[in-house]
Amino acid sequence: MHNDFVPRSAMVVAAHPDDIEFGCAGTCAKWARRGAHIVYVLVTSGNTGTHDRNHTRQTLAELREAEQRQAAAICGVNTIEFLRYDDGEVVPSLELRKALIALIRKHRPEVVIALDPRPVFIGDEYINHPDHRAVAIATMDAVFPAAAMPLLYPELGEPHRVREVWVQWVEDPNTWVDISETLEVKIQALLAHKSQVGQEVAERIRARAYEAGRGLVPAEAFKVIKLYRRHFEQEEAAPAANAAQANASA
Repeated sequence: MHNDFVPRSAMVVAAHPDDIEFGCAGTCAKWARRGAHIVYVLVTSGNTGTHDRNHTRQTLAELREAEQRQAAAICGVNTIEFLRYDDGEVVPSLELRKALIALIRKHRPEVVIALDPRPVFIGDEYINHPDHRAVAIATMDAVFPAAAMPLLYPELGEPHRVREVWVQWVEDPNTWVDISETLEVKIQALLAHKSQVGQEVAERIRARAYEAGRGLVPAEAFKVIKLYRRHFEQEEAAPAANAAQANASA
């Protein structure tokens, strides 16, 4: 279990409202409780994600954005960016990549939590949504190397290096976060998406959290790619050491 690490800041890039709650909301809530500044980026507002013909794309988008805001607030996340691409029509375009680069440079996250660009088939009963694949590819291309390159799109802001990418919904995780303290927060956030899920789905997600934690604790699993060495422990230790030395000299 990877219980101790808390980034100063994190950005979660998802395709649809509820992707975060199905995936990493327990980790986000835990990090937010410990002082991390977290930004949610929703590429679509889920404006075709229903079989209810009483909705229009506009009314559904408004409803799902409201649900996402409520879900984020439950987790202690107050900053959300909606890019408002059409649900079901996302491609990993240069336009989308540039939009994500701009947000990375604006918010300057230490960690980006992303979708997995690799799977088309998940198990033998599910085809991965094309928006998930497209958003995942665009996110990876925006994070590295583009966002950090000063000569690439200087009009989008000062370059920024994302230190780590945490990929959710993976079959080959290398990091597990104990979400014992935030599992019920995750479930309540998921249930905020009333247009999409009910109690039965929430119970399945609760069970999956225990499966991820091998029945010991509820957990969320990630594949973590460390692009740059963690160095902030040393940065924080230096002022403390300097203060201690000054006190000793006084």
